[in-house]
Amino acid sequence: MSDGDRSEDARNPEPDRRGEKRFLWDKIRTFFDGHEGDQSLRAQIEEAIDEHEEEEERDGPQGIVGDLTMLERQMLRNLLHFSEHDADDVAIPRGEIIAIDRSASWDELVATFSEHGHSRMPVYSESLDHVIGMMHIKDVFPFLANRKEPPSDWTKLMRQPLYVPQARGALDVLADMRARCVHLAIVVDEYSGTDGIITIEDLVEEIVGEIEDEHDDAPVQLLVPIDDGMWDADARTELEEVARRVDPRLAEVEEAVDTLGGLAFVLAEKVPVVGEIMDHDSGWKLEVIAGNERHVERLRLHPPVAAEEAEEEEAA
Repeated sequence: MSDGDRSEDARNPEPDRRGEKRFLWDKIRTFFDGHEGDQSLRAQIEEAIDEHEEEEERDGPQGIVGDLTMLERQMLRNLLHFSEHDADDVAIPRGEIIAIDRSASWDELVATFSEHGHSRMPVYSESLDHVIGMMHIKDVFPFLANRKEPPSDWTKLMRQPLYVPQARGALDVLADMRARCVHLAIVVDEYSGTDGIITIEDLVEEIVGEIEDEHDDAPVQLLVPIDDGMWDADARTELEEVARRVDPRLAEVEEAVDTLGGLAFVLAEKVPVVGEIMDHDSGWKLEVIAGNERHVERLRLHPPVAAEEAEEEEAA
């Protein structure tokens, strides 16, 4: 063996034991050789993941020790698409915001923190559309721990959150939070009203998936089949999920809505009240079974009535 061969082996101490298979990292390394045409790097990486999963499904995971796990691949996919989301996509909706009025007493402030277990809470003046700051539990706890008298005006302890428009990219919001060291953002709509809020946890969950902690409520099933082809659904259920599990026609809507609650609002042209039933073009009926004057909480989906049954009902 020549010295050149030995030096080449020294540079490559690990022989290729994978034959002619193209595994994920081999594919990724070729991206930087300039032989992948005009396809974007994001698309190339996702294509490599798809190919890798197809090979694993066909040949099994044996012998692929060290490659990405299913969880890692999903996180990588989420990361690839993270920049496609804007603030409105990742925000906690307005109807789910836990906030406090600046006119509330110190005891009410403490009780709200205790009840909901949040570390940060928006503070508004008269209306949620006028968020004037946020309270951090770190600024409240010293008074409780040391039994100190709280300030007569607790709003002096407020901090300022970020304010971001709905269209600001989720990646930009994350960069803003890092730069400002502020982990709560108020999402404002085109009329400067409050559309939702974003915490740094919401942004991280877009990549790693849901993060449950000891303060989170037990997960609630968003879409539950019941008798006679009906479904009980949380208003937050994504229309994509409804299309997949119930009927794809329910997701065919021209307006920019993503959830069943949004679809109910579009059909009723207002916030529908409990007991109200909306007809969908597909024949499905949406009945509001829980909610209040500001938003819908749960709906019941009634399946289309067959033509013969409809005629019988009309004849009766």
